[in-house]
Amino acid sequence: MAEYDQSYKNLFSHPQLVRDLLQGFIKEQWVAGLDLDTLEKVNGSYIADDLREREDDIIWRVRWGKEWIYVYLLLEFQSTVDPYMAVRLLSYVGLLYQDIIKTKQQLGNGKLPPVLPLVLYNGERAWNASRDIGSLIQHIPGGLEQYRPDFQYLLIDESYYQPENLPTSNLVSSIFQLEQSQNPEDVHRVVRRLIEWLKSPEQTSLRRAFTVWINRVLLPVRLPGQKVPKVNELMEIETMLAERVKEWTREWKEEGIQLGLQKGLQKGRQEGRQEGLCQALKLLLVRRFGDLPQWYIRKLEQASPEQLEYWTAKIFDANSLEELLEKN
Repeated sequence: MAEYDQSYKNLFSHPQLVRDLLQGFIKEQWVAGLDLDTLEKVNGSYIADDLREREDDIIWRVRWGKEWIYVYLLLEFQSTVDPYMAVRLLSYVGLLYQDIIKTKQQLGNGKLPPVLPLVLYNGERAWNASRDIGSLIQHIPGGLEQYRPDFQYLLIDESYYQPENLPTSNLVSSIFQLEQSQNPEDVHRVVRRLIEWLKSPEQTSLRRAFTVWINRVLLPVRLPGQKVPKVNELMEIETMLAERVKEWTREWKEEGIQLGLQKGLQKGRQEGRQEGLCQALKLLLVRRFGDLPQWYIRKLEQASPEQLEYWTAKIFDANSLEELLEKN
């Protein structure tokens, strides 16, 4: 498994992450009945009858009353959406049930325990694959539909969440905030909060997992081409960010300008210079100041290409949207 995927798997191999995921992101009544102190990681490697192995999933179980509930967590961090994810997960859950039967882990009444199939996704594209396997199967009238599998999975798509609607004091929210960070100051702020939350000795392993993920995955993605020193503790990352945040902020902004101009030029060649420059400037302004008011968008759309180029060059000299318009 690639280091990128392994770092995420390490994070969600800690019960605190799974606890925060269940409590903060699943708004269903049954969650309130879970005894989260009983969270227990299950061996996620299954050998089916055809000897195929799966080792890249994370499976937990937790008590609901006297019975176990299983959480089959699939970390789907790919650039493309799998339209047949429901089929994949149905087969994975089938392998889990086979293993439960083989190891005689059925419930006291002989029934199989409930399983929550959960996909955690952070791709750039919004997830548009069907979550219900029934919708993937051709309907033929006359009774055949009664044999169609009844299966669906729960999706948590990171792109649906904005900072203001993320659960507070939640470790999974911190991951989302770091991945959605707009500048090194945002990363620095979340890292300081994680240091406070994960300071106890019993959280050493989780603290280390966050350190590895931030150092080896997050920062290299956010700072391409920059040499990020290897560190072993969150405190070292906090110190590194404090020392270099101004330098990295400038480089981050320059990268944003370059990216925006490249996209603008490309779009400009396709749709005309004014529209392409306008779209590029909108992209940069949202990254710099957040959502744009409608009056401001109209102002940009009415501006000349020369004016748009001037504002683009001055974007990081201004402290507000209004101040930028004054720089003529």
